Amino acid sequence: MTTNVTLIRTNAVLKRRGRSRSSHYNDISNGLFPPPISIGDRAVATPDYEVDTMISAQIKGVSKDELRALVVKLVASRENLLKQWIS
Repeated sequence: MTTNVTLIRTNAVLKRRGRSRSSHYNDISNGLFPPPISIGDRAVATPDYEVDTMISAQIKGVSKDELRALVVKLVASRENLLKQWIS
């Protein structure tokens, strides 16, 4: 995992994924894409490496169960990344 992270706003994520806003949020609700993080009172973004990882997994044709497991792993890694930055 990288420590040089770029946060991507939702519109850019939608464009990179080629998904509509409603389909994107359905994927998040179904555990098929990591939820965004809050970057302000009314703003959210997703780490670039998470978007890249999910797109790569979908290109490889992994199953929905594998995507869900990957989402769990990516979200859990956020805490580890935060610990690295704080230490």
